[in-house]
Amino acid sequence: MKRFAAASAILLSSVALAGPTLPSADEVASRYVEARGGVAKLRALHSIIYRGVYREGEHVSDHAAMALMRPFYKLVGDPEKPNPDFAEGYDGSAWECYGNPGIVLRTVGAASAASRHGLAIDGPLAFFSEKGFTADVGGRERLDGRDVYRVRIHMPDGFEEDDLVDAESWLLVGSRKVAPVHAFGKSVASETRFSDYRPVQGVLYPYRIREVEIATGRVMNEMTWTSITVNAPLDPKVFSPPALERTPLQALLDRLFLEREDVEAVMWSYRDFRRAYPTLDSDFGMQAIGYQILKMGDRNSAVALLEANAAAYPNSSGAAFGLGRAYATAGRTEDARRAFRKAIDLDPKNGRAREALAALGN
Repeated sequence: MKRFAAASAILLSSVALAGPTLPSADEVASRYVEARGGVAKLRALHSIIYRGVYREGEHVSDHAAMALMRPFYKLVGDPEKPNPDFAEGYDGSAWECYGNPGIVLRTVGAASAASRHGLAIDGPLAFFSEKGFTADVGGRERLDGRDVYRVRIHMPDGFEEDDLVDAESWLLVGSRKVAPVHAFGKSVASETRFSDYRPVQGVLYPYRIREVEIATGRVMNEMTWTSITVNAPLDPKVFSPPALERTPLQALLDRLFLEREDVEAVMWSYRDFRRAYPTLDSDFGMQAIGYQILKMGDRNSAVALLEANAAAYPNSSGAAFGLGRAYATAGRTEDARRAFRKAIDLDPKNGRAREALAALGN
């Protein structure tokens, strides 16, 4: 994959250690499975609920949770305590749900990839060939004073990651990948460390996970699990988005997202709606769905929609900011600067617009 290859020099910069012949990927995976608890224990895993504390910069969430269930279910959130404001998951395809303005999206592109790459209940290395993955051992190196084997996992969609397996304990102690951090962020080479392994029903799990940007050493995020629940009975329905009541505006948002590849269809639907509901405030809804369309890579539709919204709401700082973000993503830097300046003029407290303008060099 191009974005992975572009950073391979960073990921593979460690000098391989001299030593005996390297084991095969199958051998490393087999020893890893045994170190975790053995084939029978891992295959007996049906569901897992992780709960703990998540830190990203100054943001701290004391109620972070994630659930996995065979064959491919995933929920970012607590299946026993649904979050009405936001949830995301995978039930055969990736989805996101936003309580305000009330939309459910089936995602593609980077957002979908980020979800599906973490679906395996026993991780990508265990039984990798059964998952349709291939793997090879790229070398042996030192990590935090220990010898580790570097195993490159190749996934069917072209994504790759390097798993670092302790040559003594055979546990996974690190992984490296290249991926976008946020919706419009550049691909970043990062290394994730796994530590504080503890047994849960005969299987070892890392209770501490820390991701660091390789180029700078900056800590990107940290997760500390406080509890891991194994094989709780979960209904597959909890891994699908909730059914939302559809107002006319929410129905329009659904249609616009589905039509996002066709600029003319998007704008026709938008204009029809504005004529039918001339007094209904659609500003925030258009900002929200325009952003989601932009995330999916359909820049022309997002720009056209957000231009129309900014024209309909000329006194809205949010509308101007949303348009500026679309311009910036489309490479229209001067237009983006003008939109961000207008957002600040309309609301001097619009910090997002100030940050975006500064990122463009004012």
